[in-house]
Amino acid sequence: MGMDLFGVNVFNDSVMKERLPKNTYKALRRTIDEGLALDPSVAEVVANAMKDWAIEKGATHFTHWFQPMTGLTAEKHDSFISPTADGRVIMEFSGKELVKGEPDASSFPSGGIRATFEARGYTAWDATSPAFLKEDEGGVVLCIPTAFCAYTGEALDKKTPLLRSMEALSKQALRLLRLFGNTTSKQVKSTVGPEQEYFLIDKKFYEQRLDLLLTGRTLFGAPAPKGQEMEDHYFGSLKERISRFMKDLNIELWKLGIPAKTQHKEVAPAQYEIAPVFETANIATDHNQLVMDTLQKVALRHDLVCLLHEKPFAGVNGSGKHNNWSMTTDDGLNLLDPGRTPHDNAQFLSFLCAVIKAVDEYADVLRVAAANPGNDHRLGANEAPPAIISVFLGEQLSDVFAQLGNGGPKSSKQGGHLTIGVTTLPALAKDSTDRNRTSPFAFTGNKFEFRMVPSSLSISGPNIVLNTIVAEALAQIADRLEKASDFQAELRLILKQIVNEHGRVVFDGNNYADDWIAEAERRGLPNIRSMVEAIPVLISDKTVALYEKHGVFSRVELHSRYEILLEQYAKNVNIEAQTMIHMVKRQILPAGMKYAAELAQGIGAIKAVSQASVSVQEGKLREVSAALASVQQKLSELEKACEEAKSVADTYAQGVFYRDVVFKAMGSLRADTDRLEMQVDAELWPLPTYAEMLFLL
Repeated sequence: MGMDLFGVNVFNDSVMKERLPKNTYKALRRTIDEGLALDPSVAEVVANAMKDWAIEKGATHFTHWFQPMTGLTAEKHDSFISPTADGRVIMEFSGKELVKGEPDASSFPSGGIRATFEARGYTAWDATSPAFLKEDEGGVVLCIPTAFCAYTGEALDKKTPLLRSMEALSKQALRLLRLFGNTTSKQVKSTVGPEQEYFLIDKKFYEQRLDLLLTGRTLFGAPAPKGQEMEDHYFGSLKERISRFMKDLNIELWKLGIPAKTQHKEVAPAQYEIAPVFETANIATDHNQLVMDTLQKVALRHDLVCLLHEKPFAGVNGSGKHNNWSMTTDDGLNLLDPGRTPHDNAQFLSFLCAVIKAVDEYADVLRVAAANPGNDHRLGANEAPPAIISVFLGEQLSDVFAQLGNGGPKSSKQGGHLTIGVTTLPALAKDSTDRNRTSPFAFTGNKFEFRMVPSSLSISGPNIVLNTIVAEALAQIADRLEKASDFQAELRLILKQIVNEHGRVVFDGNNYADDWIAEAERRGLPNIRSMVEAIPVLISDKTVALYEKHGVFSRVELHSRYEILLEQYAKNVNIEAQTMIHMVKRQILPAGMKYAAELAQGIGAIKAVSQASVSVQEGKLREVSAALASVQQKLSELEKACEEAKSVADTYAQGVFYRDVVFKAMGSLRADTDRLEMQVDAELWPLPTYAEMLFLL
């Protein structure tokens, strides 16, 4: 079934080859494969073929599908119909409509680039990511992946800078490959495989929780009697309801040409993961946006709700998105594949050292790429790396890396075989190194796994950073080698210097251990603990120089993103705080007061007819009344903090205030309401509990 379904809703290479004239197909392939400009006449032919294909599959509308700075996707649907003089319609779709759209740029986050009265923006067809059909009960729509920019030319989306960064990486990687004698590769592409974690809960519980509806996470909730301490959920067998959901999910993803491969239960109760096969960074980013959208749509069909927030439930593991990143040439060479003897693979060692140098020099830039409000709840907890960027190489490569700093590598440790001790079981080929799931940036065979990425975040940002910082490291290496009179001697010197200057970022130990924080500080590694603290890195002179040098972001574009992220953080915390205030006033306090009143009435009724002791009831009443008074006090403190936040004019100072004052007040209020939950009659408590949401599926 999967083979028949895969890619049926995608205007992919096989469809193009079948439907386009040979010359048109070849011209389009050159644009996709070599980055050449597309001739308008080619676009006209492609548009007509794309329209016919879409209409045959039931499409009535088309849309330019783009990714604004909200982190979500956007689409405006236009029909194919065009009126004729005799009162009929014909179905039309021109090359101009394919190539260019004009959405309202002032209605999306722009960080000051666009004002309300400056509305014009443009979407431009990205031919490197195939068009696809979205189908649901509302019909079938042809979706054309596009970039989104302002009338003045600045990027207002997450695709444009990603494409720029991919070109920058390819340019610098090819420089180094040419120096190693590679004359055949024409392009180097960053490839990505994002593992997506998520939660599923019953829809009826979701609809009863205003906090989940408005913020994506539970702002209240006492711990369930059982959490994940039994370690019985991870890789456990799937309930039939979840299995049916995953079956439908795979069907929808395969139809969209998304190579979803792995699915399983994750560590926390009600938590799951899906992972695809590697694709180029641009297509992987588009596909991951579709994965998140499809997860949520398919879940609803099964009366479930998919939660993508990084920490929807306190006290159990949150969700991340492991961004597996590598570099591959257009003719199939993985530049991060060490081979069997990495110590004598100078080309691999050069690219490896470039990545290590890049991560160390621009750790703060990489850290901001993994920053969003939800991740502040997760980084540093037991399910995620700390906010310190370090690189895990493993025993084999760490040994080779150390040898580079001591005159040159002579050998590589090998894995051998592992004998399990049961004669009927085969001896297993043992990898040359263990894995380290606590590391934020770990080498895992032929790629690096960036484990800090938030589950709800577009992977565009992290891959823009990885592409650009590695491009810069490669550029510096190539600059020196191109001028060298003795290539081998200069290369040995460069690699030795990288080991000595950037070896501090390599750490193969336990990143969760408390002593690593002190050790990282001694090494001089930055520890940026919050999103607000990370954001100013975007507009530092060093960051601006990096991005402008490689044509990825302009200074104006970086300042816009600085403003957008600070604004998004403040708005996010404010919405959460206002939701808490609303729920406490209209649900939690009334429930507690009703229970207190029932206790008081019961005490009075017993006293009226009996001499029996009511000390238990009176004690409970005092306990509940004291808890209510404390909740009311903490509520007033939160309301005051929210009012004070409005008066802070500077966007950064306001972000700091929300983090240090408002968020702290929210935590204090939650602690009291969670204690109150454990005191109030379960039948009176107005919210579904953690036990119900996490275990009743």
